[in-house]
This record gives sequence, C-alpha cells and structure tokens, in this order.
Amino acid sequence: MADQVIAAHWSDADLVVLAGGVGADGRRLPSSGWMALRRLGWGAVAPAGVVVSDRVRRIAEEEAARALRLGSHRRAVVAALLATWPADPFARTGDEWSALRATLPEGCDTATIRNRTRQITAYLGVHGRLPAGLFELERQPTVARQVSLAAADRQQVVVDWTDGRMVRVWSQLPVCAAPGSYRDWLWHAFDVVLPPTVPTGVKVCTPTLRPRDGRVRVDLPWQTSHTPVPARGHARGLGVDWGVNTLLTATVADLDQDGCVVVDGRPLRFDATGVSAKLVRLRRLREHLRTKADHLTRLRDGRPAHAHADPALTGKLARLEAEHAAVCARIRHLNHALAWSAARWLVDHAAGAGTTVIYVENLATLEAHGRSRSLNRRLSGAVRGAVFTAVAHLAAKAGIAVVTVPARGTSSGCPCCGGVVTHVKTPDRSVAGYRWATCSCGLSLDRDHAAAQRIAARGLANQTKARRDRSGQATIRTATDTPVRRRARRATPTTTTRPARDRRKTAPTRKQTRPTGETSRLLPLRRQVPAPTEPPPGSAGKRPAGRTPQEINPTGPVRQVPHTVSTTTPRHPHRERGAALGRGFHRHVHATPTTQRDSGTGGMPRLPRST
Repeated sequence: MADQVIAAHWSDADLVVLAGGVGADGRRLPSSGWMALRRLGWGAVAPAGVVVSDRVRRIAEEEAARALRLGSHRRAVVAALLATWPADPFARTGDEWSALRATLPEGCDTATIRNRTRQITAYLGVHGRLPAGLFELERQPTVARQVSLAAADRQQVVVDWTDGRMVRVWSQLPVCAAPGSYRDWLWHAFDVVLPPTVPTGVKVCTPTLRPRDGRVRVDLPWQTSHTPVPARGHARGLGVDWGVNTLLTATVADLDQDGCVVVDGRPLRFDATGVSAKLVRLRRLREHLRTKADHLTRLRDGRPAHAHADPALTGKLARLEAEHAAVCARIRHLNHALAWSAARWLVDHAAGAGTTVIYVENLATLEAHGRSRSLNRRLSGAVRGAVFTAVAHLAAKAGIAVVTVPARGTSSGCPCCGGVVTHVKTPDRSVAGYRWATCSCGLSLDRDHAAAQRIAARGLANQTKARRDRSGQATIRTATDTPVRRRARRATPTTTTRPARDRRKTAPTRKQTRPTGETSRLLPLRRQVPAPTEPPPGSAGKRPAGRTPQEINPTGPVRQVPHTVSTTTPRHPHRERGAALGRGFHRHVHATPTTQRDSGTGGMPRLPRST
C-alpha cells in the first residue's frame, strides 16, 4: 500500500507541493505524515479483495510520507547543485561555494554535497549531459518490510507492563496474507523481555515490527525524563580529540574570571590500538572472503544455461557467504562494544572532574583518501559516529552537555601561542613524525594532548556562539582560538616536609646491622660455601658449552627442547594488566583510570567517585 502511494506521487510537481507545507485549502500541513497525506488527498487504498482497517492505512501512509519527504529534500539538494554546476565540481572556488550555499536547503552538510556531486558526475560520464533533476538520477524508493505501529492508536496496539522486566504488546494482526474480512484480524499478545540497561518504570513507546529470517524483531523505544543542559555558561569543560592510534585523548580546562582558559596539563587517554589492529585484521579477512565469493559467483553465472549446477561450487559459495556474514557480525559487535566502552569512560571522567560540558571536534566530513591503503582503511572503519552517539546519550543521563567545535587547525596549531607546530616522532628527535608536537614558544607536548587543549579552549571561549540544530545537537560553527596557560602546580607534602639527606663524607661510614633471622637476597660469597669433596653420583663433570643434549631414542615421554628456547625459565602467555584492573572491556585497551578530582578554580561541587 505504501509503495502504491509513492509510485503515484513520485513526480516533481507533487514533491514541490509536499515541500511547500501548505495544503489545497491554504492551511499548513500537519507534522504527522499520514495526516499530511490525507490533507492533500493522497490516502492509501487497500488492494482488491483485501479488507484493512483505517489504522492499517495510517501505517502505510506514514511510511509513504517519510519516503516522500526525504525525496523532496534530496530533490532540493540536486536542484541546487545543478543550478550552480561549475566547470570543475571537485575544485569549486570561493564564489562558487557561496552561490551553492545560498541555494541549498537548510541543514545540508558537506558529506551530502560530496555524495550528490559524485552521483551527478557519474551520470554525466555515462550520458554526456547533466540530468534534468532527481527523477533521472534515482528511481522511486521502496518501503522496508516493517510495521510502524506508532502511527496507529489503542484500537490497533496496546503496550502494558507485566512486571519489572517484561512488557506485553497487544496488536491486531491478520492471520493470513490477504484477509478478506475483519474476522481474519485477531489480537495477538507477545512478551518482550527488557535488557538490564533499561530502567524500571520508564515510559515504553509503541514498537515497530520487522519480520526477518522467519522471526519478528521488535524495536521497542523507551523514554525517560530529561532536562536539556544549556550549551552556555560553563566554567569547566572537557576537551576531547579523536586519534588514529589513540582513540580518545581528553583534558580538563577551566575558564577563569578574566576570560582565560587554564589547563592542568594531565592527559586522559583511551588507547585502543590492540582492538583497532584486531578490527583491521577482520576487515582484511572480510575483503578476502568477499573477493573469493565474487569470483565464484562469476564462475557460476558464466556457465552455459543448459549445464547442470556444480554442487561443489554451490556448496563452497554458500560456505563463503556464511563466513563473510559471521565476520561482518563480529566487526559490528566489536565496534559496538568499543564505542560504548569509550563513551562510558569519557563520561565517567567528565563526572569525576566536575565538568558540565564535553567539547568534541566535528569530524562528520572526514574523508579517507589521499593516504596509504592501511591508513585509509583505518579511517574508513573508525567508530567515531558510534562513539559520539553513545557519548551524547550517556552525557544527557549524567546532566552533561555535549558541544561540537570546528576541527580545522586543532592539531596543526599551538594551544599556547597559536603558531604552527612541528610534528616529530619523539621529543628528543627532530625527525618528522606523528606523535609529538613542538613549537618555537617552548611547547613540547603529545600531539593529541595539544589538540585536546585547543579544542577545550575553543569551546569555553566561544560559548556564546553555540547553536542547536534541528536534532537538538549543540554546535559551534565558527570559533576564535584563545591561548591557554598551564595551572601552577601545588607543592606536594613529600617535597616540603621531608628533610634533604646529607650526602657529605665527613666521618667513617656507620656499619649497618642486619636483623636476626633475615636471609640476604644476595648470593653467598664463594669462600663461605665449601666445595664438595666428591662429585655427585651420575655426573660426568662439567658439560661443554652448546645446546642442550637431546636423546635420540627416549624411553619415555621426554620433551625435546630446541636450543632456541630457554630450559630454565617457564613460558607464560601474554597478559595485559590494564584489563585485569578493570580499565577496559578488552585486554588490549589501556585507559586512564577514573579518579575523583577536586573542584579547582571552577567552583564545581565534588561528585562521588566513579568506578
């Protein structure tokens, strides 16, 4: 039913009417999709011989309205690109960018412009001309196999709590593929067990049903009360920098009364190099399996039509497809675990430090091109989007704001003086590299740590420029860099109370007495150990230097040790202490432990320690 509505109104004139937001009677169209289509007279019609209720038609009209509204937005983007098409679309000048931005719809990002430009360029290369609009570039969209019960009311679906961890969903569904009367529609009840992450007593919303692989999957959203944190008026913030080797590097910064940004100089790192290497190996395996499967598919399709199918070829292709699906699932699960672990670590540090805002650089338009194959693969497979979504979710629950700042120049500029930094491998070597940043002002700091300080300074100094987009995300689009200064270190009691040891040689060294009963850890002197009078039985004197003698024909289960392996020290498997201490979800994740810190100059209250 939804596909029929889309096919009937997939035209330029109808999308213009829908994008205008005004019906034929001059009234503004409702925000609900199914109500807007009914106001325009584009209601869904049931197939011949099928009886459905008005609520079922609402569900189909809601799906069609979402697809048509998305198509109207894409139509406006394509029309703006075609109206301002330059001579070189991948190297626009400043005036060409200004003209394009003036015609684009609101909220269009750079990634959408790049993707639509590539689409138009591909059409131009095939047909030798520019398309007339969106309808020559794309066919009409199809609706996914899902049932959005949110468009119906309680006469179609009812959601009730049964106990603290289970929700019962009542829905009126057909018992056959083509119901001929209302007697073929019956009420079905199914219980949904909630995971432990869902709090007890929250508001459970209407679910969405998705049939797949002979089963019905239930997307059950839930809501909890939340007060949006303002994006302005913060005195202490946490600046976060994304990295390739180190996933997250953060630092705490304060805004003093004079408007200066002060940092404490302590870096906070979430190093997931081991997990990233594992993901790279899995992606290589996935690409290898996909290449083999494509090759076998070409061999299968290239056989003559009258030839019989090769069972060995078909079975091998099925095994490759199953292995490819398993590797893809493993990558998804590992990315999900990595993203939420990093987000939980970051929010715990923000709460422990008493910060009220987290500043993250906006890398939504980061492209992986122009680099090596390995770096392009690592950038393309990064989990930054999932980490940002998890951080926004967990920070909202903790009452912490999340604001994005411009990413340009965060790693190439000095946080202290604003000059251009030099990237070297190590602080004591001037060889060009990635890890370390030095500046003529005397800065010598880790590259990601310096970028995190610059991000925190941009966010705290430009709070008045923060704006929220249509999705509610706070963003600072243009920022002015402010120099940061290091907070003076407080003297520790160890350095102030312990007296200095007198190292002058003015008298004989006093003889030290060893407690009775304590054995020395040093080896005894040679003269203190008498030499054996007779050699031990079975020994033939000192063995000459060389490898350990090996028995040619051992009588029992004797382990033959090669000469390259030490016969005195046992071998133990590699174990990471960070995972044993509970600092990460994976044994190859090294993260700064969360500790309670004082409020400092920001005047923030002390929060309970996060574990």
